Amino acid sequence: MERYKISSEVCIYQDHELTAEDRELVELAKKATEQSYSPYSCFRVGAALRLRNGIIVTGSNQENASYPLGMCAERTAIFHAQHQYPDQPIESIAIAAFANGHFYPEPISPCGACRQVMLEVEDRYGEPVRVLLHGTGGTHIVETVKALMPFQFIGDSLKK
Repeated sequence: MERYKISSEVCIYQDHELTAEDRELVELAKKATEQSYSPYSCFRVGAALRLRNGIIVTGSNQENASYPLGMCAERTAIFHAQHQYPDQPIESIAIAAFANGHFYPEPISPCGACRQVMLEVEDRYGEPVRVLLHGTGGTHIVETVKALMPFQFIGDSLKK
């Protein structure tokens, strides 16, 4: 038997400790929750991402009575960005959740499908995507999606 340990580094910042760029992304992710269509779960999620050229794209979750047909905020923003700016890598993405009249104290984490899509973006451009997970108690930042998903299934996995 072989055993090894996998660990990830997460930094937690209070709002006043964030850089101006990161604070802007978090605020836009929070604002994006207002565009959420979530009449069934009442769980509003917003995402804001910054491309290398400085353009910011936002997205929000969009529900459907047939739940699997909805779309998460992260993928809404990523797919829009990839369609409009296919030559621009994503540098950072911020995610915020709002329910029951307030933003969550602890950040929410992207679902597995969103992690997989973000991982594919990292692989596509060969550059890390910083992930900012906002909570009112602090914004958790990881420097690469791989920190959220240490075992990866990417394009090269299909070639083995």
